Amino acid sequence: MGEDGPVRKKAWLAVSIGMGLSFSLVALLVLATYMVASKLPGGGSGGSVRLVEGAVPAEYAQLVEQHGNRCPAINPALLAAQLYQESGWNPKAVSPANARGLAQFIPGTWDAYGVDGDGDGDRDIWDPADAIPSAAAYDCALAKYVKGVPGDPTHNMLASYNAGSYAVIKYNGVPPYNETQNYVQRITTLAKSFAAPTRPVAASKQAAAAIYFAQKQLGTPYLWGGNGTPDQDGRFDCSGLTKASYATVGIELPRVANDQWNAGPHPSRDELQPGDLVFFAYDLQDPRSIHHVGIYVGGGKMINAPYTGAVIRYDDIDSPDYIGATRVTKDGANALPTPQERAAS
Repeated sequence: MGEDGPVRKKAWLAVSIGMGLSFSLVALLVLATYMVASKLPGGGSGGSVRLVEGAVPAEYAQLVEQHGNRCPAINPALLAAQLYQESGWNPKAVSPANARGLAQFIPGTWDAYGVDGDGDGDRDIWDPADAIPSAAAYDCALAKYVKGVPGDPTHNMLASYNAGSYAVIKYNGVPPYNETQNYVQRITTLAKSFAAPTRPVAASKQAAAAIYFAQKQLGTPYLWGGNGTPDQDGRFDCSGLTKASYATVGIELPRVANDQWNAGPHPSRDELQPGDLVFFAYDLQDPRSIHHVGIYVGGGKMINAPYTGAVIRYDDIDSPDYIGATRVTKDGANALPTPQERAAS
């Protein structure tokens, strides 16, 4: 949702230009999106996996980078995806099953695998300096236990985390449980949103249709909490607009802007393509502080629902609070934990 506060940006498109030119401009951008999407190679990672800047809160990034390379079955992006899935970076999280802290350890498992990561003589389940290295240690212990099982070592490790090592050994790999198979796919997909790309992030033709929906809303008054429903007179706030835009192409985004941040990989500023979501935060080292989102349309511009009293319009993306962008994918959006799932973890 957008922030209802001081004016952050000024519209670059004068009203006198008229909506006709606006629609023509976006039509050209949409066409360009299709052309670029057809020419770019597929995305992916190769070699050493590093965290993309800003994906992990700065207070945890060094720990995740350090301990994410503890064994070959894990990497920093995968460890980040697990921690985000488990607690959403909340070191005080407690689940109904009494899983505790940033890494959501059950006390019994913590007793067996918790480590004194910061060397202060205390293994504290609530301390991220202990919880993060303990999560990595636990992953690596599971990977070692099933190292003789055929298949991808990372997939087998994640399956052991979800279903237990015995099930992985019994089925000679990821067991045929829907929950476990979904967990493996979710974490490996979510990891892509934390990894620094090693080659250009693949463009998406779906983005053009999302832009098409957003540009039809130009001139609509902003509404805090707006989802565009008839009872709201078709009005949106920032994340309501992005959610509705991608829903038109069958991609269901979370409702809140900072939850949309992990719906795909993160292109750099010079790799932006029309359709990318662009984000703005109070603290550029902490994605939890994201307060605004828009849809990039090219040329340093976005369509966004800015704040109360304004209308959906074009704005510049380059501002002091720009934290980065996300190239939305269906798999990436589906991999995001729902608030209900996180509460039950």
